[in-house]
Amino acid sequence: MAVEEKPEELVTPGEVLGRAAELRAGKGAYVAAHNGLVYASLTGRARTVPPSPDSPDQRPMVEVIGLKAHGAVPEPGSIVIARVTKVMARLASVDIMCVGPKSVREKFTGTIRQQDVRATEIDKVDMHSSFRPGDTVRALVLSLGDARAYYLSTAKNDLGVVSAESAAGATMIPISWTEMQCPLTGQIEQRKVAKIGS
Repeated sequence: MAVEEKPEELVTPGEVLGRAAELRAGKGAYVAAHNGLVYASLTGRARTVPPSPDSPDQRPMVEVIGLKAHGAVPEPGSIVIARVTKVMARLASVDIMCVGPKSVREKFTGTIRQQDVRATEIDKVDMHSSFRPGDTVRALVLSLGDARAYYLSTAKNDLGVVSAESAAGATMIPISWTEMQCPLTGQIEQRKVAKIGS
């Protein structure tokens, strides 16, 4: 695969930009460990930057320059606010709504795996008593996982469910690390609750 200076082309998240053996991933791109391919992580124009002559790594770098229109993009280490869409035995699927204080304009999905729900007693985590569809969670982005979904963690005290609706339709109140209560019915439901305040 010859890498000439080619005109910038429009790419979207998850699009293959090349092979890691021949290209380095710059801003807006990442290498998938399982197949060694370089993917775009945002919508924008892909461009290839030749290596500097004194660089020990002589692979050109591919980067994606984001389009002005798009909002915030989740990156490893960023805190996101997401809504739970589906809960399964070993993971929960979420739609990411905000990165830090900024809302996203594209659709980003995330996965909270069983081992990333909390820091202790990982083998005892029950996904169905940690999250329910419709819950709003605060989570940390670990990495860009497979199938365009980010891997998220709620393993710190200040991460987890920040808002949940009870069966009666009321916003529940956290009463412990693991429980929230419906103010209307008094019913208690299990959750992985985020610590509020400092």
